Amino acid sequence: MRAVSGRPHCTAEEVAEAVRIEIGSISRQAVYDVLGVLAERGILRRIQPAGSAARYEDRIGDNHHHLICRTCGKTVDTDCAIGEAPCLTAADASGFRIVEAEVIFWGTCPACLAAPGSGDSDAPTAHHS
Repeated sequence: MRAVSGRPHCTAEEVAEAVRIEIGSISRQAVYDVLGVLAERGILRRIQPAGSAARYEDRIGDNHHHLICRTCGKTVDTDCAIGEAPCLTAADASGFRIVEAEVIFWGTCPACLAAPGSGDSDAPTAHHS
């Protein structure tokens, strides 16, 4: 939990590295197992942006979405502008009772925009953070 809390939107691999620094050794499988259980029980939130490894955060129970930089993969939270979940309405719910909408806004972060030679590409790229 401390590893995720200190690194919002981290991957399982990043959690494993942080835990190894703190306690010495832990198997990759143990990290995946614990993250899976914590996400399943609603203690952590798991997001999986297209083209990226699953990411974990401890901000749960509210109605927020994510901004992701297509250049560097930086991921930040953004509150929903509308309010209560699901905060969006499907054009056709097909009989579903919708309780949540998960939105990812893709773009270019300020640091990448300010970088020399930066292009404002809309094409997806590999995500690293």
